[in-house]
Amino acid sequence: MYKVFVNDKPIILTTKVKKEKHFKNYLMSTVNIGKVIRELNSTDLEGVRIIGKNEEKLLKSFLKKLPNVVAGGGKVFNDKGEILFIYRNDKWDLPKGKIEADESIEETSLREVEEETKVNGLKIVKPLETTYHIFKRNGRHQLKITYWFEMTSTYTGELVPQEDEGITKVEWLNPKQIKKAMENSYANIKLLV
Repeated sequence: MYKVFVNDKPIILTTKVKKEKHFKNYLMSTVNIGKVIRELNSTDLEGVRIIGKNEEKLLKSFLKKLPNVVAGGGKVFNDKGEILFIYRNDKWDLPKGKIEADESIEETSLREVEEETKVNGLKIVKPLETTYHIFKRNGRHQLKITYWFEMTSTYTGELVPQEDEGITKVEWLNPKQIKKAMENSYANIKLLV
């Protein structure tokens, strides 16, 4: 099973049909993804299930339905166990960005975290869950696939938001602050935190 978010409403990719109030089921083979996105954005539906026959092919089949944008990002811990957050578009988020030509996804993730926050000395500890969300750019829907990595840094210098990317704040948050921040974040980020 996979979850792809439209705003904070999930499209669940699964092989199991389930009937639930405020959820709709569609078949992968015949689904009109544009119609599903419009429904999620304009009705009280809480989510949608897209049902395929083969568990291994669910994601691959869905990825063909929209242009893909690949990104990398980091959940960065400091020596105090705090996590590095950015504040963009009036929401708390983790630093991430699009892959550039000839870059590995690990290189993208390290570069983007440093560009968006000025935190350096980053080390990748392990890969985390990959997240998926649909967004609209220039009138067209696209699917962002973000590969996340747990990272560490001993950086204690100034945190500098990358303002030309719409980032207004960068902060190390402790567990209590993270709990509060998650009240104003994205479903994908809540999964990672």
